[in-house]
Amino acid sequence: MKKVLFTIALSLGLAACTNGKANHSVENQEVKKNVVEVLYFHGAQRCATCMAIEKNTKELVETAYAEPLKKGELVFRSVDISQEKALAEKHEVSWSSLILVDYDKHGNEKVTNLTEFAFGNARTSPEKFKAELSEQLS
Repeated sequence: MKKVLFTIALSLGLAACTNGKANHSVENQEVKKNVVEVLYFHGAQRCATCMAIEKNTKELVETAYAEPLKKGELVFRSVDISQEKALAEKHEVSWSSLILVDYDKHGNEKVTNLTEFAFGNARTSPEKFKAELSEQLS
């Protein structure tokens, strides 16, 4: 009888722990809708071009897109790859990268990788870089 009671108590305890974790995971999963995320991924060591990508992206977003930024329709994030490994893995990023993620009204993602363009223009042609980024955000 003691074994049966112990087994029941153990089963209830495990079920309670499992349910708590499942609910916690669901609460942490935020569905994003009608928002564009501008994600600048970087490592600890950054070259002049990497810093130019961040600087020019941030300048454009904060000036030309101040209103959508304020409303939360546009989000700019500078992401340290070593600090947010799961996000870097999700976007298959292992070094400095510029990624746009456009979430539609249903929460579906459209990902645009601007890394190659960013490295080719952010430092040497900042106006061209900002114009193209602006076009992508419009």
